[in-house]
Amino acid sequence: MATTLVPSTEWKEQIEADEAQRYADYARRFAVIQARKSARYGAGRTLHRKQIAAAQGTLEVLPDVPSFAWHGLFAVPARYDVLARLSNGGMDRASDRTPDIRGLALRVLGVRGDSALGNGPARSQDFTLINQEVFAFARSAEFVDFVEAASQGNGALLKFLLRRYGLIAGPRQLLRMVGIATKSFGGFATEPLFSGLPMACGPYAVRVRLLPGAGNGVAAANARDDWGADFSARLKRHALQWDLQLQPYLSEALTPIEDASANWSSPYSTVARLVLPQQDCGSAQGQALASRVEADVFDPWQALAEHRPLGEVQRARKVVYYESQKGRGAVSAPA
Repeated sequence: MATTLVPSTEWKEQIEADEAQRYADYARRFAVIQARKSARYGAGRTLHRKQIAAAQGTLEVLPDVPSFAWHGLFAVPARYDVLARLSNGGMDRASDRTPDIRGLALRVLGVRGDSALGNGPARSQDFTLINQEVFAFARSAEFVDFVEAASQGNGALLKFLLRRYGLIAGPRQLLRMVGIATKSFGGFATEPLFSGLPMACGPYAVRVRLLPGAGNGVAAANARDDWGADFSARLKRHALQWDLQLQPYLSEALTPIEDASANWSSPYSTVARLVLPQQDCGSAQGQALASRVEADVFDPWQALAEHRPLGEVQRARKVVYYESQKGRGAVSAPA
């Protein structure tokens, strides 16, 4: 007999005593990287510096969703305006053919409720998604060390990996990271994208996935030459859409909160539909939108309290993202 998987509210975060000190150090180190890269490329984000495209559309919360989703943004059927930012994940403004993580960030506007930051009403509900189902590292410390070494070039990165993991495990770790960066990717309109990290959904915990609609088309062979051109050409021809899905926490063994590198085994359920209507990203209006989006803040902590980010990596993000926002002059509420 098949076992029914039941979403659970018994998740817990394990907050360590030294986190505030560690995260302040991470933010300082990221600020140094950001300043160095901004001196070369102009003001920008530490990671996901290269914006590929920007678009606007709507997110429609559907009427028939599972009961664990009846909280926050998904409490009742509604339609919200959305801004979307597509980006390469790296610190440099590299060619699109360079192996990299690909990201899509959404800012859902017009939400009502308290902010996850505890500073009054929420400004928006943001989602930051990548083309990887899980985060590359279990904890933030290892990720910060990796980024700091990678920011200094391939030679520094190799030395770091050998020093951290040893002569045998170091090259294996390098191959693992290369495999992540070179994962097959057909384009932003045709590939699923993932939060990789959990957030609250009222008393439940969930991860998020965007699943492209069949009408978006199939991947084009030359899309990797210019991800933005591929996406913009599709959007100029017709609307694009995705199902926004939630994946619930079941148990610490199956769906751990604090290990960001562990994949969850629970099924996804569709709760909303993202639609980007036909638009010309290259028009004057499209370029104005791109400038607005580039200057805007997309932050998982810019969220409703009922969708507070969860886990150690998310807690580190709260501090580091805010430092990055300050570093490029973006307007943001204090963390």
